[in-house]
Amino acid sequence: MTDDKVWFITGSNTGFGEAIAREALSRGDRVVATARRPDAISLDAPADRLLPRYLDVTDIGSIRDAIAATVARFGRIDVVVNNAGHGLVGALEELSEDEIDKVLSVNVRGAASVVRAALPTLRSQRSGTIVQMSSVGGVVANPGHAIYGTSKFALEGMSEALAGEVAPLGIRVLIVEPGPFRTEFAGRSMTFADPIDGYAGTPAGVVRRRFRDQDGVQPNDPVRAARIIVDAVSDDSAPLRIPLGPEAIDRIRAKLTQQLEDLERWAPTGRDTRFTSEIR
Repeated sequence: MTDDKVWFITGSNTGFGEAIAREALSRGDRVVATARRPDAISLDAPADRLLPRYLDVTDIGSIRDAIAATVARFGRIDVVVNNAGHGLVGALEELSEDEIDKVLSVNVRGAASVVRAALPTLRSQRSGTIVQMSSVGGVVANPGHAIYGTSKFALEGMSEALAGEVAPLGIRVLIVEPGPFRTEFAGRSMTFADPIDGYAGTPAGVVRRRFRDQDGVQPNDPVRAARIIVDAVSDDSAPLRIPLGPEAIDRIRAKLTQQLEDLERWAPTGRDTRFTSEIR
């Protein structure tokens, strides 16, 4: 047994997945870097440190095979990073059924499938960390981003429940909520629904233009984010939710502050629900 960690990372060929893998390797850890196109993984490390593997999060067989290969090569899994995912911009009415299904199958069902496949190993070890790559969009839903927001809200709910389920087994969960980072998320990883003219001047139309304009000029560095995430895995005091970037922190604070104010304002009315015959 060594002190280095074994990382299992989905979507390792680009963005946060690649940055986290590079950071882990730079610290002497071992990485199983997975992607639908493993030939596109540009990481460079000796075979005893790096195992590139094919994995499609919508293909349960490929997930199980990659988990089995990880245990066969390295004997354990210490960190699972659910990073694979993609976005979809468009007002709810603009989206096709196929577009909706693709986002939910990757961002929600795929993430759940990876966790479910890894948990038997983590349970047998009674240790491990599951890192769920959510988004500021998992806390604050934008017009024009309804199904992506749906997927990340669902991921956050699943992960919060999961954290309570696995904590007694020695397993931690971290939910990472990045704002705009300079990855390919707003470019190659983003799909745009066919527009309906009626939404052009609405907030949904503005979001469509904003995503196109921000690709490649996002203000935050994924390499610095990766360092924070890798540090958090080793920090027992790290919170369940880890917002990253000033935009995410400011927007989440504003949302939660408004939500708390609304709760307090509505509480007297909302509490008045008891059967009148039982009020003493």
